[in-house]
Amino acid sequence: MIVLASASATRARMLRAAGITFEVAASGLDEAAAKARLKLAGASPRQVAEHLAEAKALAIAAQPGTLVIGVDQTLDLDGVLLDKAADLSEAREQLERLRGRSHRLHTATVVVRDGEVLWQTTASPTLTMRPFSDGFLDGYLAGCSEAAVNSVGCYQLEGMGAQLFGRMEGDYFAVLGMPLIELLAALRNLGAVPA
Repeated sequence: MIVLASASATRARMLRAAGITFEVAASGLDEAAAKARLKLAGASPRQVAEHLAEAKALAIAAQPGTLVIGVDQTLDLDGVLLDKAADLSEAREQLERLRGRSHRLHTATVVVRDGEVLWQTTASPTLTMRPFSDGFLDGYLAGCSEAAVNSVGCYQLEGMGAQLFGRMEGDYFAVLGMPLIELLAALRNLGAVPA
């Protein structure tokens, strides 16, 4: 049995599309508190993602032998962690800050069984936003306000958010929220899916 310790509809959709049978169980981890503690301790955006992915997977009380997948993603702008926007005003501020600049998305993924980490990886694609106009930004926020406040960086690359970018380097699936190809290989190696 496989459990995805994430409430992300995109991650679940990716696994389903790949033909993986799994259950979803939100970890219940207080991510904001954990993130605050990590930031206070001087953790980098990458370390925050790695810690939270592992903590989410370990927080799931699964049946013995169950593989639990924990995933977390952070946005790193020159070493500074940016969180999801609280509202459209904050989304505008973040997008203005990212406009014309490159940032990294650290997508940490962990597979745990019976409290033991069996596999982990972190993909860190680099995305460069184009220098879009204020008029484009107004139209973007009006057209996809929900996406702007529901995703780190205020965009969803699989939708209208693709228009914000001039270049992307790295794993497309990791940008969406999970390094799918690497995860599928790990699940095959662990005997969880047919090889």
